[in-house]
Amino acid sequence: MGLRGLFCLCLVSLLALQAVPAQGSPTGSPKGIKNRQPVDTSVDGVVIRSLKVNCKVTSRFAHYVITSQVVNSANEAKEVAFDVEIPRTAFISDFAITADENTFVGDIKDKVTAWKQYRKAAISGENAGLVRASGRTMEQFAIHITVGPRSKATFRLTYEEVLRRRFMQYDIIIKVKPKQLVQHFEIDVDIFEPQGISKLDAQASFLSKEQAAQLIKKSFSGKKGHVLFRPTVGQQQSCPSCSTTLLKGDFKVTYDVNRDKLCDLLVTNNHFAHFFAPQNLTKLNKNVVFVIDISSSMEGQKLKQTKEALLKILGDMRPGDYFNLVLFGSAVVSWRDSLVQATAANLDAAQNFVRRFSLAGSTNMNDGLLQGIEILNKAQGSLPELSNHASILIMLTDGEPTEGVTDRSQILKNVRKAIQGRFPLYNLGFGHNLDLNFLEVMSLENNGRAQRIYEDHDATQQLQGFYDQVANPLLTDVELLYPQDTVSALTQHHHKQYYEGSEIMVAGRIADHKLSSFKGDVRAYREGQEFKTTCLVDEEEMKKLLQERGHILENHVERLWAYLTIQELLDKRMKLKGEEKANVSAKALKMSMDYQFVTPLTSMTIRGMADQDGHEPIIDKPLEDSPPLEMLGPRKTFVLAASQPSPTRPSSNTPHLPNKVTYVDTDPHFIIHVPQKKDALCFNINEEPGVVLNLVQDPDTGFSVNGQLIGKEARSPGQHEATYFGRLGIANPATGFQLEVTPQNITLNPGSGGPVFSWRDQASLRQDEVVVTINRKRNLVVSVEDRGTFEVVLHRDNSSIPLITKCPTSIQALTPQKQTPQWW
Repeated sequence: MGLRGLFCLCLVSLLALQAVPAQGSPTGSPKGIKNRQPVDTSVDGVVIRSLKVNCKVTSRFAHYVITSQVVNSANEAKEVAFDVEIPRTAFISDFAITADENTFVGDIKDKVTAWKQYRKAAISGENAGLVRASGRTMEQFAIHITVGPRSKATFRLTYEEVLRRRFMQYDIIIKVKPKQLVQHFEIDVDIFEPQGISKLDAQASFLSKEQAAQLIKKSFSGKKGHVLFRPTVGQQQSCPSCSTTLLKGDFKVTYDVNRDKLCDLLVTNNHFAHFFAPQNLTKLNKNVVFVIDISSSMEGQKLKQTKEALLKILGDMRPGDYFNLVLFGSAVVSWRDSLVQATAANLDAAQNFVRRFSLAGSTNMNDGLLQGIEILNKAQGSLPELSNHASILIMLTDGEPTEGVTDRSQILKNVRKAIQGRFPLYNLGFGHNLDLNFLEVMSLENNGRAQRIYEDHDATQQLQGFYDQVANPLLTDVELLYPQDTVSALTQHHHKQYYEGSEIMVAGRIADHKLSSFKGDVRAYREGQEFKTTCLVDEEEMKKLLQERGHILENHVERLWAYLTIQELLDKRMKLKGEEKANVSAKALKMSMDYQFVTPLTSMTIRGMADQDGHEPIIDKPLEDSPPLEMLGPRKTFVLAASQPSPTRPSSNTPHLPNKVTYVDTDPHFIIHVPQKKDALCFNINEEPGVVLNLVQDPDTGFSVNGQLIGKEARSPGQHEATYFGRLGIANPATGFQLEVTPQNITLNPGSGGPVFSWRDQASLRQDEVVVTINRKRNLVVSVEDRGTFEVVLHRDNSSIPLITKCPTSIQALTPQKQTPQWW
């Protein structure tokens, strides 16, 4: 009857959720969803008695609680699952399980401590992590437990996020998939917005319009809105005689607020939030340069989709806009020498140019960017009619810089120096074979942001969708200001541009607790003319709002400030190195601990709960590029760890491994080469095929290497079965780097759509501080800045069966002063 964690793939019941509110109370039976006879809701003796999602939104701050009660009606123990999806932008803040009258609760601690404490789980290959990336915008949270016969378990997950306005609305999205009928299913959303709600809607992808109209109940009046979705068991059935559920898909709530005033201020508990989204402003003319990667890696569908998106974007240009196109491969080509106006003739010529251009060699990213920057700088500096336009630079690339300047630090320096804060740079990374961290740092340093474009059928729409968010600038050089000495710890309050349909949000602490009123000034520019407005709130107004709010969150402004501050600190640390980065990381960690958020710097362990090996489950925040690595057999994964080193080049001091590998058919399994010596220490491993070995575990750097043996029948009687390494896993919890190597494939971030290479490929790629080089049909080299190198060599025995015979070396041993081991 006991409770134990089973960290495995989802097998049984529950749901998978995103972040959203919903609504609906079944007061009738819509066509296609009729009231039916009672049905058996159990699956293999397991019943989901209730599954409820409660969402409370107060001034854009959303607080979610997902509660599920599962009953094992069988006479034997059963495995059950709590499996939900939440937005990547959300922070988990609480988790608890109650079973057999015992409650197990989450405990948040810094990620490094959590990883060290449960390092044994990582070494043994057990899956201690409960959260992994899921799709483009979601994270999957899944835990499996054993529930005793005739017993029940209750799960409760709490997470929070700040809703961002895009395309003139706020979106709350819940991905619903309970996988079986639920006796009491409910999604309940309460919204309180002091500005007043101007529109509210809710839809479900698994319901027809008629069904949604009957089952989803939505209402709003003044400052409050409500959405309720509560289908009966009969209304959940996929057909009248079915025991399966139709609840599978997205449930989406959208809303917006009144914009009677140009801005809105909230003050409570010595914290403030300032929202700025002016309406009825005419669109500014813009200067935009598209810098497009046309290297050979863009061949095929990526090039086709890029051209389709560019043709559509050019077709949407307004007559007052100016634009140009810069292509970079091995060389750089500009469509025109300078910006040209978006006249019908110029747009037609540009579209013909897009249809005709073809691929051209390597990736000279540095020169392509500098050419685009020069075109914009020249327009702003020498053409008065263009100097007051909003300038934007957009780069699309699918790979790494391989031509011209390839040092990332130098490229970042060159771009910063050329732009000098004049306009934003937006980077779009196409696919997974690129360093998104590098693109993010470049954008953050230049008032922009980066976004991955997924290689999929809708890549054209992804490109178009991103452009649409920045296509209509309304203001430039926007700054939100507050009385001197009255505020502290401000979030970002200067924005290079404000775009139609979005919102600028600033939060901070109020230093003077006795203020009877509080104001915020907004200063910006439109076509060279200064734009000003002031927001003012007094104490009485705030007291009235607090009374109206009722049961909605009391400390939402403070937690909104904490959420924004942590997000900005995490972005800032990406741009820093050394002591500066450590200081910023420490601030972000302290705030994460103070406000009990699971962030990339913290983990939540579940006290008192363990699997059969004594490992407690760990709740982590996966990095965007670092989903959990499933390797070395079923249900085996490494625990992700804390920091994300900034991108730098591999050091030239990295010790070199021998260029030639002596032929070794089986033993020794590994050799330690001693630096500056011709001697070597040879070791054999006498284990059976299938055994997983922890080959390297370096507590200083965090690198782990696991190897799984495969076997080959003995050549003659009495001879032992030969073994080789048939699978290797290399992971660094400190950076999120994860790699799986087999005799067939090399996979970065397995199971998440990461790039997969064969041994026939010649490639080089980078993730954070790690560079992976694949030398066709020969070897794989993993270089970790100046701290070491791993080498994996592909070997064929006399029967031409591909085998991995040389395995990664220990990072600790690879430093120049220490031995250099090699594995066979």
